Amino acid sequence: GLVLAGLSAGTLLAGFRPSQDLSYSPLATTKDTGRVWSPGLLDAALADVPGALAADPATGHLLALLSNGTADMSGPGGTAWTRLTTRQAIADAPADARCRLDSFTTAVFSPSGQPMLAGGCHGPGTAGIFAYTGRSWRLAGPALPASYAHQLITVLRLTTAGATTTALLAAGSGSAARLLAAWSTDGGTHWTLSPVLPLNHATLTSASSGSGSALAVVLSDGHAATISSAASAWQALPVLPTGTATLAASPTGGWDALVIHRTQLTIWHAGPGAQTWSSKQMIKVPVQFG
Repeated sequence: GLVLAGLSAGTLLAGFRPSQDLSYSPLATTKDTGRVWSPGLLDAALADVPGALAADPATGHLLALLSNGTADMSGPGGTAWTRLTTRQAIADAPADARCRLDSFTTAVFSPSGQPMLAGGCHGPGTAGIFAYTGRSWRLAGPALPASYAHQLITVLRLTTAGATTTALLAAGSGSAARLLAAWSTDGGTHWTLSPVLPLNHATLTSASSGSGSALAVVLSDGHAATISSAASAWQALPVLPTGTATLAASPTGGWDALVIHRTQLTIWHAGPGAQTWSSKQMIKVPVQFG
C-alpha cells in the first residue's frame, strides 16, 4: 500500500494508497532519513503501481498517477496539485499513433525536470514512454530492433538518478517473455539498450535501482539478476533467501535482500561476486494486528 519517491539526499516522500473506502491518498515526507515525518495529502487515489509517485529534487514538484487514469502534478513541496494529462488524452494525440497507450505504469522526471509518463502499448514493437515539452507530449521511448516488431512492449519502471533515466521494459509473452533495460541522459531523445534477460516462464516481482545506472530485478522463481550499464551483461545473483520481497543497493557494494516473515524483517547481504547471501541484520517490527 506504500508508494515512494526520493527527493534530495535524506529526503523521502511516501504515499499511502487508499483502503477501507477512502478516496484520497495521505502523504508523508521525511527530511532526515525517517526520524521525523511531516503529513501531507493528495485529494485523489494513487494508482496501484510501484511507479505511481515521482519527485523532481531540483524544483520539489511531484508527479502522481491516479487510479482513474489521470496524471497530476504539484507545485513545489507537494502543494497546488493540478491535472497534467490523462491516459486517454495521450492515446488520442498524434504522438501516440504507434503505441496506442492502454494504461500508465510509471512516472518520473527527466534529469532536466521534464515530466515523463510510461505504460503498456496496444501497438506492437513500441516502448510507450512519453515526455512533456511544456506544450505537448512526444513519444520518447527507445527505438527497438526489428525483432521486436510483432511483440507487445510494456514499460515496467522509470527512474532518474543524477543525469541518467533508466527504463525497465518487458517484451513478448509466455516462453518468449524477456526483460531489457534502457538508459537515456537527454530526456528520452537517445537511448542505449541492454542485452535481454529471458524470464523462462517467471514473472517480475520487484525492481530496484542502484548507484549510477545499476538495476536489479527479483523474479517469481526465486532468482535475481543485476545489470550496471548497456556495455555489460545481466549478472545472476545467488539464489535468493526464501521470502525475499525486494533488493536494495548496499552502500558498501553489492545488494541487500529484504526478507519479510510476519513481523520480522531480515536483511541478507551479497557483495560483488559473492556466491551466497550472509545474514546482516534482523529487526522485529511492532505491528498491532486487528
